[in-house]
Formats: sequence, C-alpha cells, structure tokens
Amino acid sequence: MDKKPYNSSQDPEVRKGPWTMEEDLILINYIANHGEGVWNSLAKAAGLKRTGKSCRLRWLNYLRPDVRRGNITPEEQLLIMELHAKWGNRWSKIAKHLPGRTDNEIKNYWRTRIQKHIKQAENSCSQQHHQAQMSSETADHQQASSSHVSNTMSDSQPMDTYSPSSFNQATLTDQPFPTHPFPTVLDQSSICTSHETNYWSMEDLWSNMQILNGD
Repeated sequence: MDKKPYNSSQDPEVRKGPWTMEEDLILINYIANHGEGVWNSLAKAAGLKRTGKSCRLRWLNYLRPDVRRGNITPEEQLLIMELHAKWGNRWSKIAKHLPGRTDNEIKNYWRTRIQKHIKQAENSCSQQHHQAQMSSETADHQQASSSHVSNTMSDSQPMDTYSPSSFNQATLTDQPFPTHPFPTVLDQSSICTSHETNYWSMEDLWSNMQILNGD
C-alpha cells in the first residue's frame, strides 16, 4: 500500500498567522550564516515551526536587505503600467526592473490600485459616451419632430400672399379727381409790388382746397 507524502502544513506544531519579531530575527541570522538553501530544510534547521513556503515569502517580501520600503512612487507606478502592457502578469520579470520591489508587492499593488482605477476610468468613459449618444439621439428626435410639425402646418394652412390684383380698384375711382385747374391769373390785389413776384393768397389756397375735397 502506497503511503501518502508527508505534508508539513498538516503538522499541528506548524505555526500560521503573522510573524513575530523573534521569528524574523531567527530567519535573518540563519540565512546570514548559512544562505538560503532549500526552504523546507531551512525551516527545520533554523528551528522555526513554519513551512518552507512561509519562510521563503517572508524573506523575499519583507526581510531581504535590498527590499525597498515605503509606498510605490508615481514613477514606479508608470513603469509597472508600461511593463504590464508589454508583458502582462509576469510579475517576477517586472520586479527585476524595479530594484527593491518584490513580485508579490507589485502584483498586489496592480490588483488593488492600478487595475481598480483603470476599471473606474473605463466605466466613466463608457457612461459619458452613453450620455452623449443619448443626448444626440434626443436632439435628432426633437429636430425631426419640429420639421414634421412645420411641414404639417405648411400643408394644412397655406400662407396668404399679397397680389396686386387683390387690391380693390374701386378705391381709386370712388373719389372723383378734381377737374378744376388752379387759376393761372391772380387778382391784382394778390401781387406783391415790392418783390415783383406772383404769390398765392390765403383765399385762393382755401378755395382750391375746397375744390379738391369736392365741396
């Protein structure tokens, strides 16, 4: 009967959860004296009740001397975005171009920060495009409705236009035109002897006005 391979994670003595400062010092001192080596053997040899995988991740992501601390800078973020567009989720390859940053740190930053912002920007652009499309369709519908109303009104109610023939010619002939000419010779009393020029007198003007009015 075949035996199942031993799994150290099933050992009740294996610790889980956050690392303590004492465990960090034990791991640092052991690697400083013996190197990294095989991680499962290293955990037992160092006297740590941790799995080899846990020791490796703790060392690579937190305890290495060249691990860069602090938040990722805007310059690093731009580089991560550029390299991710080129290589995709090849975090180890990307990490080699960011000294002091681990592949796990870069992966977590991408998924929790950059990818989230990209999705939000895409959703915002999609909503703006949809709103612009809806506004354009509404404007086209209103324009089409206005054009339809204008065409309907022009067909049902033709516009009245002025024609010279519609003018009542009787208005010109209702009133008789005076046939009495103005007097050509004035009475001698209306002549101004000081200027030797003929002028109309007020009486002549009133009489001629009465003739024009038909009185």
